[in-house]
Amino acid sequence: MAPRILVVDDNQELLSLLTQLFEEAGYEVLGASRGKQAVELAKAQPPAAAVLDILLPDMMGYHLADALRKDNPQLPLLFITGVFKGGKHAVESRTKYQAAGYFEKPFEAQKLLEAMTKVLPPEKPAASAASLQDAFEVELDIDVEEEGPQDAMELTGRIKVTGGGNITAEIRGANLTASPMQKVPATQVRPPTPGRPPDPPPVGAPGSRRGEIRDNLPSLLTAFYLSRETGELGVQKGKVKKVVYFEKGTPVFALSNLLADRFGQFLVRVGKIKPEQLQDASAVAAQSNRRTGDVLVERGLLKDTERLYYVGQQVKAVIYSLFAWDEGSYVLSFREKASAESIKLDLHPANLIVRGIKKLYKPERLRRLLQPEDRLIPAVAPAYQLNEVELERWEAELLPKIDGNRTVAELLAFANRPEHVVYGFLVAMMSLGILDKRS
Repeated sequence: MAPRILVVDDNQELLSLLTQLFEEAGYEVLGASRGKQAVELAKAQPPAAAVLDILLPDMMGYHLADALRKDNPQLPLLFITGVFKGGKHAVESRTKYQAAGYFEKPFEAQKLLEAMTKVLPPEKPAASAASLQDAFEVELDIDVEEEGPQDAMELTGRIKVTGGGNITAEIRGANLTASPMQKVPATQVRPPTPGRPPDPPPVGAPGSRRGEIRDNLPSLLTAFYLSRETGELGVQKGKVKKVVYFEKGTPVFALSNLLADRFGQFLVRVGKIKPEQLQDASAVAAQSNRRTGDVLVERGLLKDTERLYYVGQQVKAVIYSLFAWDEGSYVLSFREKASAESIKLDLHPANLIVRGIKKLYKPERLRRLLQPEDRLIPAVAPAYQLNEVELERWEAELLPKIDGNRTVAELLAFANRPEHVVYGFLVAMMSLGILDKRS
């Protein structure tokens, strides 16, 4: 029997990520997002150790610890917190509760796991899930109809990438507009690998942590950030599959099985090359078993020095495109596939989330998430600090006005900006956990 542990955090996506992390390490996990729920679970199935968030919606984590210790005075405890930071709180947790660990968000989930294994060794690691990248090796490139209608995507001309030797460079170019995806000539669709099934199961393998994508992509990105995890987030809608790779909580790379997301098609969408040039280069590449990008460089259609920049922008566009999804499924996996990539993006999740929402959330979606009569307040436990977020001047001037006394409609009047622009900013701040709705 795997040792049973209790993990409590009101961030559902972080709870899901930590649950999978512990399960893969060989534990049985009871997950709860409320203190009362955790107490009931512990009474029904007593845990051998517990990981507790200190600030929960219905009680303090310390009060929960007291309740759990009534039934098991020696229960090993580890605390996590996004609010109660500083040495004084850590010392208090150890002196009063003999806590085996005190972790301030963002923290390294692997160190949390190491602390757990010291007080409660796992019996045997669970079978690990296959890399999500494996799903891309067994199917056709999906044509544009599967993705549905798309709008043009604006991309800033600046990217930061890390290359070999962990050298980070910032590359500046003109702002790009990726035009809507176009119908691709059938000759560009690669045949399936002989002997492989054309329609594989959803991304991931049994044992992966799955869920539904609705409006929780920002929370999933934040869960990786808060836990400083390395791994993969796979999302699927119909036959379209995309995977975002993380290193220590930061998204660094992405793959897509959508033909229009491939490098050559991206160059067409941003106007770097023409469709007929791509079609010709793709045919030559297929005949000579080379990369299309190499042929484009050989023909002078793409400078070798430009390739890094456009690959970075292509990967960024794949990640941004996911913000347009409000349906589909996701799966988490802990692998280090991105370590093999020659380039990696340097994208802070907070700014990625803000830009993704502003770029790709439709006005009707924004209005569904935030009503004119709603009142917003600063969050007690923000996932990100304001100094991590790039704000426009009017946004910085609006934030001090958000104190729970003004409705969203009143904030709109004060901001004097188009409605969807203000809504995009407010929803982005809610998604970062910087603002909350007043109950």
